[in-house]
Formats: sequence, C-alpha cells, structure tokens
Amino acid sequence: MTQSIDKPPYFNGAHYSHWKNWMMIFLQSIDYKLWDIIEDGPTIPSKRVGEILIPKERHEWSDQERKQVQLNAKALHILLCALGPNKFAKVSSCDNAKEIWDKLEVIHEGTNEVKETKIALLSLNYENFKMDPNEVIKAMFNRFSIIVNELKGFGEAIPEDKLVRKLIYSLPES
Repeated sequence: MTQSIDKPPYFNGAHYSHWKNWMMIFLQSIDYKLWDIIEDGPTIPSKRVGEILIPKERHEWSDQERKQVQLNAKALHILLCALGPNKFAKVSSCDNAKEIWDKLEVIHEGTNEVKETKIALLSLNYENFKMDPNEVIKAMFNRFSIIVNELKGFGEAIPEDKLVRKLIYSLPES
C-alpha cells in the first residue's frame, strides 16, 4: 500500500511509533510551523486587563494572531482526518492539536514512567542483540530494525556508525 503525499497517514491503532514518525514528517512537510504548534501548543490571542491576561474576542485579533489560530486549526484538521473512528472518539473532545498529540502519546506509549520502562527494555534488547542460530540475515536485520525504530520512536536515536558496529558484532563467527 502506498501513501499519498497529499493525505495524512491513516492511523487505526496499529503501529503507533511508525505512524507517529510518519505524521511528524507529514506535518513538517506541509508547514514546519504546524509541527511547532504540536510541540509548543497553540497561541491564544490575549490582552492584558490590569494584571490579568484574558483571551481577545475574535474581532480583536490582528492578522498575525489570526494566522496563528489558523495554524492550530490546520494541524487539528490534519490529525483528525488521519484517525480512524475509534481513535477519533478518544480525542474528539480535545481543543487543540497539541492536546490530541499528547493524548495519543499517553494512550499508545504510556506515561513518562511507562515510556522510561519501555526504553529500558528496548535498550536491553538492543544491547543483548545477537543473530539467532539458523536465522537468515534478512530476518536478523528485520528484528534489529524493529528494535532500533521503536527506540527512535521514543526519542532514543542511535548514531549510524554504532548501529553498523552492533550489527557486525551480532553476527556469528562463522
């Protein structure tokens, strides 16, 4: 199955780390500011009234503020269009794109403590990785790629030179 460059990658609940990376690249390719909205949250036009900061009414927004609000709406739209009905139902009450992204992360990756545990387990799998007896190189490489890609999905990228060395050392002497 191929992916259109005009449509966001579809997510039905399977292979979250793959979808997450794919969606991040998709959003950045449309407009890097969309990714900034997901990372930092939307800018809410506001004004100071005495000591208090309150949201501005829509008719008070400047053109620049309207563009910022539009970016969140665009990111929100892209994310919602990418979700299947079950995933949509879990995030449809979110007000902005960052909330959706964060909620999907917690649902599929867990809290920070759960993420740290998963990273520790994946790191252990990486460190102990060896080619199994009677395993073909292609199958070994696929197993290795899954571990490395999952680590990358959690923000634990390993430099290419280390990956190559690890693969070479994982081969049997024969």
